Amino acid sequence: MTGYYDYVLGLIPLALFGLTAGLVQTSLSLTQAVPIAAAVAAGIVGHAMFVRAPVTRSSLSNFDGVESRQNSSPQSAD
Repeated sequence: MTGYYDYVLGLIPLALFGLTAGLVQTSLSLTQAVPIAAAVAAGIVGHAMFVRAPVTRSSLSNFDGVESRQNSSPQSAD
């Protein structure tokens, strides 16, 4: 099942290559098209990181502003 972040990972190269090619076809030079496409890709990444930040439900439900170590088991590095 594809999720939001799967689409984001697909849109990044699509924005870079597809938008660059599309802008070059509309008579922009390559040196103008690449920064425009990169800004769109950076906007997609920024949206994924800051607007829809990847958080777990357990971290949201347990957050009370104070770190509590009750009922927590040590994490295994393996």
